[in-house]
Amino acid sequence: MTNTQVPELLGVDGAEYMSSISRWTWRKYCYSGKVASVKCGRRLLIPVSEIRRVMSEGLRPAVTGAR
Repeated sequence: MTNTQVPELLGVDGAEYMSSISRWTWRKYCYSGKVASVKCGRRLLIPVSEIRRVMSEGLRPAVTGAR
């Protein structure tokens, strides 16, 4: 049995990999206040919960009966 741990914070590179949103867009979101973030030295860290929130807000609703 493996004990896999998911990190609570990811750098902008990790957020880019997880969401396919560019690192520059993540930086813009953080500095504009759209996304909560933590500055640790030179690194900009983003909570995984914030990454998931942004991804879920980007979902479009399913269209029923369209044609």
